[in-house]
Amino acid sequence: MKTRLLLIAAILATALMPVSASAEPALTVGVAYDIGGRGDRSFNDASHAGLEKAQKQFDFELVPVVTDGSSADREKRIRSLIAKNCDPIIAIGSGYSPTLQALAVEYPSTHFAIINDASVAALNVTSVIFADNQGAFLAGFSSAQLSKSGKVAMIANPDQADIYKDGFSAGVAAAKRKVIPIVKYVSGSYSLATTQVLDAGADIVYVTTQGSDSEILKVIASRGAKKKGAPIGMINVEPDQFITITNSTKRFLLATVIKRVDKAMYDIVALSLAKRQYLDILDENAGIYGRRYGITGGGIELTVRSNSLLRLSNSINAAAAIAEKIPA
Repeated sequence: MKTRLLLIAAILATALMPVSASAEPALTVGVAYDIGGRGDRSFNDASHAGLEKAQKQFDFELVPVVTDGSSADREKRIRSLIAKNCDPIIAIGSGYSPTLQALAVEYPSTHFAIINDASVAALNVTSVIFADNQGAFLAGFSSAQLSKSGKVAMIANPDQADIYKDGFSAGVAAAKRKVIPIVKYVSGSYSLATTQVLDAGADIVYVTTQGSDSEILKVIASRGAKKKGAPIGMINVEPDQFITITNSTKRFLLATVIKRVDKAMYDIVALSLAKRQYLDILDENAGIYGRRYGITGGGIELTVRSNSLLRLSNSINAAAAIAEKIPA
């Protein structure tokens, strides 16, 4: 009996002992946010959303830093994550590419990833990009389906000619309606460019520039409020752009092409825990590897906001099946 009592006492003593701190996380993930950090309503926020989802699923420590945008500060921020033994280190935005190109060589055993860039040639750098052509195809197809004037437009940066040709224009043609696509490359005033395409007869405008879309939407809403007959509207891209919508302007935002940056961030963490990384060939000659997210697998999505487009869901889904075959 005495032995049994001693055994019970020992068990109780063990149960009442203070619980030691939980085991160290299996992974320490470093994230280098771009200028402004969280709250930018763009790539930083989309990236954080993916990490937040990953934290609910996996056990890992997250170490965030934010750059002021200078080259020296970007290097300082990445080095601080390396010093804290973060692996992987995920950089948000192409501004980090020169820094990663240098540090990937200096630290070959550290795994890096960069979001929305494919210019760093190193096996230990995962480049994550999105199939802009596929999203533009859906926007072009949807624009042509809605157009009443017979003209639709894309407002783009000067370096986005391929997105217009292989994406937006091809999508317009796939709609098989008598609709003419217009492109306006802009490096100055977005409101002026918007006015010009509307004056040229376009009634649906697809915007692929980066930054705020509020100026463009304001011009479209102002014109739409005065216009009699067929409505006009806009399709935008997230998280490349952010927009302030009011009760008077929301009806003019017809749809949004969404790059699932959150999904990419979640996937990077999941792969890192499995001791893997994306090594798809993005540019064989340059030696650039990573992952291009497209419609297949849900990396590119179209969020429809217009009731007129909602009624065309079957046609849009059929167009998506075509778009996902477009090489990016």
